Amino acid sequence: MSIDECFSYMKVGLLSDTHNYLDERFFEYFADVDEIWHAGDIGNIALADRLQAFKSFKAVYGNIDAHDVRVVHPEHHLLHIGDFSVLMIHIAGALGSYNPATRKLIAELKPNMLVCGHSHILKVAFDAKYNLLYMNPGAAGNHGFHQEKTALKFEIVNGRPENLFLIKLGKRGE
Repeated sequence: MSIDECFSYMKVGLLSDTHNYLDERFFEYFADVDEIWHAGDIGNIALADRLQAFKSFKAVYGNIDAHDVRVVHPEHHLLHIGDFSVLMIHIAGALGSYNPATRKLIAELKPNMLVCGHSHILKVAFDAKYNLLYMNPGAAGNHGFHQEKTALKFEIVNGRPENLFLIKLGKRGE
């Protein structure tokens, strides 16, 4: 086995709940990422297409996404970065008390990380009960009850998330 086969690395830009709004600053914030992940409620396929044209793009659909988004993006994704696996789903439930569908996926797939959206609440925490890192980037759009638009950027290095960076985009509606 070569050194390259042992080493896995990816820099990720993570957002959710854009609801048809894409802040142009994402093209600066995500200029150095390898891949952009969107945890649902994209809003429209044109927004997804803009991100896909910019970088490698993985997304799941959310509850507000129409058929055009749902035929392109699945309800959940299992992503692999080397031996590190990430389950991405829009509606997972609260940290540690996930909905039945999410609990079933966690039991079957045994991901190292769970990425979700929907709540519009930024939260990153280790879930000891399910032995995974929980990441919800909050909401990056203008629609919803959140006060501030947020997203995340981080690296996955040899199966470990590192260098987590919080992106604050100002108040909702600005």
